[in-house]
Amino acid sequence: MGALAGKRVLLVIGGGIAAYKSLDLIRRLRERGAAVRCVLTKGAQEFVTPLAAASLAGQRAHTDLFDRADEADIGHIRLARDADAVVVAPATANLMARLAGGHAPDLASTVLLATTLPILIAPAMNVRMWLHPATQRNLAVLQGDGVAVVGPNVGRMAEAETGPGRMAEPEEIADAVEALLARSNGEKPLAGRHLLVTSGPTHEPIDPVRYLANRSSGKQGHAIAAAAAAAGARVTLVSGPVTLADPPGVTVVRIESAREMLAAVEAALPADIAVFAAAVADWRPAAFGGEKIKKGPEGPPPLTLTENPDILATIARRTEGRPPLVVGFAAETTDVIAHARAKIARKGCDLIVANDVSAATGVMGGDRNSVHLIGRDGSLETWPTLAKDEVARRLVARLAELVPSP
Repeated sequence: MGALAGKRVLLVIGGGIAAYKSLDLIRRLRERGAAVRCVLTKGAQEFVTPLAAASLAGQRAHTDLFDRADEADIGHIRLARDADAVVVAPATANLMARLAGGHAPDLASTVLLATTLPILIAPAMNVRMWLHPATQRNLAVLQGDGVAVVGPNVGRMAEAETGPGRMAEPEEIADAVEALLARSNGEKPLAGRHLLVTSGPTHEPIDPVRYLANRSSGKQGHAIAAAAAAAGARVTLVSGPVTLADPPGVTVVRIESAREMLAAVEAALPADIAVFAAAVADWRPAAFGGEKIKKGPEGPPPLTLTENPDILATIARRTEGRPPLVVGFAAETTDVIAHARAKIARKGCDLIVANDVSAATGVMGGDRNSVHLIGRDGSLETWPTLAKDEVARRLVARLAELVPSP
């Protein structure tokens, strides 16, 4: 049986070129055991036909708010109730605006407004429409209302433009449906586990007012901590200096330097899973000036560096108290996978999450990430570009599968 066996999904297909992918999504959902019923907007019917959707779903597709047969028994309300989740794919800018504003001029938006079911949207639109402040405001409203979001991905558009706006792939959306229903059903795959996460940069002091640092925002590490807490884990987050709010339900230990981070990590053990997402400075000044270093006629003073402790390797190679599952991050700018494979062998961890942080990617400090999961056995899994929150949810789900039984 598929992972969605016995589940009922109402699929709302919006009016965009990505509607053709929704036909494949129907097939993917049914392969996982779900029953699928479709609602097509007027715009969607310009790209795909109700007959095509109905043929793949195995039951009639719905298009009209004032259909006499449907509305004889208040069909839009029945559609809004008779499912386990509602998926909007593609979620156009127009559909997002209607849902955020509470407008219901057609069957699709009426069903969305009438439902109390979990809703997942897969946005798809031109990159400029996606980045427009109005769309981003609507997105924030929907997320605040509890609507789940998958994508959009970065890629080439129908208009020959490139950027965020491509609808997530059908397999990604199906995965997100599974995760949404698991959360809605109160499943806590990490209940009773202790998960340790490091996040953010470290600051290595030169004198009382200067320090060495990097551009890490801590967004990915904090997202992992939040996702782990939502999955039922007891979470300790050891965080370098960031401007982010503490994730709800998480114990946060704030540090400044790499040596402080190592001490905090060791104090937080034992843990079932340790995820080292922090961008720890490799070096620190060999000497700390007790007073501010002043300019002088002799020019800049020499800055001698010494190596910081390797936190990931220190924990991964412990003979006592090693977490059963140790996960490292590899932030690279070239040869990402090759460097990550070398790192997992050198550090002794169980899994490496590798990503490209070169300036062109916008990953450092940004809201999206594209990662490769590399196992100690040499396995490689590449994920598409996703929001860091979605990367975190997927990673936590994977860790729940990998952590040894207690």
